Amino acid sequence: MSLLKKHAFNEAIGQILLYLIHELYGINLLGYITIRAGVSFFLALLFTLFVMPRFIKWAQKTSSVQPINNYAPERHKTKAKTPTMGGIVFIGATVFASLLTIKFSNFYAVGAILTLILFALIGFKDDYAKIKKNENLAGLKARTKLLLQVLSALAIACFLYIFADFNTELYLPFIKKPVIDMGIYALVLWCLVIISTSNAVNLTDGLDGLATVPSIAALASFSIILYITGNVTISSYLLMPHFDVGEVAVVSSALMGALTGFLWHNCHPAEVFMGDSGSLTIGAFLGYLAIIGKSEILLLLIGSIFVIETLSVILQVGSFKLRKKRVFLMAPIHHHFEMKNWSENKIIVRFWIISILSNLIALITLKIR
Repeated sequence: MSLLKKHAFNEAIGQILLYLIHELYGINLLGYITIRAGVSFFLALLFTLFVMPRFIKWAQKTSSVQPINNYAPERHKTKAKTPTMGGIVFIGATVFASLLTIKFSNFYAVGAILTLILFALIGFKDDYAKIKKNENLAGLKARTKLLLQVLSALAIACFLYIFADFNTELYLPFIKKPVIDMGIYALVLWCLVIISTSNAVNLTDGLDGLATVPSIAALASFSIILYITGNVTISSYLLMPHFDVGEVAVVSSALMGALTGFLWHNCHPAEVFMGDSGSLTIGAFLGYLAIIGKSEILLLLIGSIFVIETLSVILQVGSFKLRKKRVFLMAPIHHHFEMKNWSENKIIVRFWIISILSNLIALITLKIR
């Protein structure tokens, strides 16, 4: 092709692209939350799929691998050389995709990104300490870790209360009107929701892909709830509260895409673990979504697997301290089933099924008010 023809061809392509961009903005296509949510999903997915294999190679070369707890079932010893801190990649992908697709004028979307960054930093610090000392229990001290979580959760709660001037009323499932206005005491509930959910997901992340799919299911449910809550027509029809939180569905969708890319490498047998940098962050983010979606109580159903895992630990510790007897062979409960010689895949898939079904039930309840 001659130079003149190449120039004419390039100019024609340029004109076509300009026309398409003009048309997209002309019909305000990129103004729709659903379109931007879809774009953020695939941006985060592709970013994770591209970066994760390179991260795995780097982690193997630098021995950034998962230290196994000495008390874990024997079969876990084979996972000792598996790279960890994969959460840094998919959280980074989520933030990257979100920054390209959200409207920064929306305080709630900014708060969502703030939540991701703060808890990813806590998780990274914990993961790095474990890797450096090559000991599963050598991460941040429990008190230090909890203090950092409290401070981060309080910062997010204050952001909502002061800057976003978020509604402090408490809503319950099946009831169309708020049951109480918590006022400044809402900060206590919001912190509790964020911290408890963060630790609940962290406890669940013990088998390949076990925490990933329930997290995706919960994110999908909250994305729907946030979109409905942010839409005045649909929220009015379903007798749900209305707040301008629909934009956060774009960030939630990005995390769903990033986790889907992560699952490609995290499914059994896992090539990489998410680490605390992933699990703590996912949990905190789910807590944040529950708060702004006025679904703090519904979170118990949406995150049923995380609740079950946490309760199993509470029951085990409480029973042993009070009665010197164990309720389960080992806690969290997924280890109990491992001790009963269930295959890892069977445990994982059955927990996935429970999670998906509970999320479907949670969405059905939205219509019952």
